[in-house]
Amino acid sequence: QVHLVESGGGSVQAGGSLRLSCAAPGRIYSSSVMGWFRQAPRKGREFLALIRWNTGRTLYSDSAKGRFTISKESATSVTLQLNALKPEDTAVYYCAKGTQYSTAVLDYTSWGQGTQVTVAS
Repeated sequence: QVHLVESGGGSVQAGGSLRLSCAAPGRIYSSSVMGWFRQAPRKGREFLALIRWNTGRTLYSDSAKGRFTISKESATSVTLQLNALKPEDTAVYYCAKGTQYSTAVLDYTSWGQGTQVTVAS
């Protein structure tokens, strides 16, 4: 299983911004879908955004729409721009790779180790 590598997490005040990056060893095939998820303490893993690599088509959860933006950074990396952050956005953020245009955790086969985002009020 190929592991992805996230970076860019940290602590920020409410209303602030962070840019998360995810690097994929090797290459990201055109048929791939790259997704971002998060998991807060004592909660399940929550879908945030995805991008289909060959078309650039994106999909966002209601909690991410309008504040978070997923983008291709390079041929082997994807970013998630987090704006207008709220304390309830505090969680570990994960990057994932799959082949299905899906919001389901089980449809993603490769995952990163996660990066912590903490938003202070």
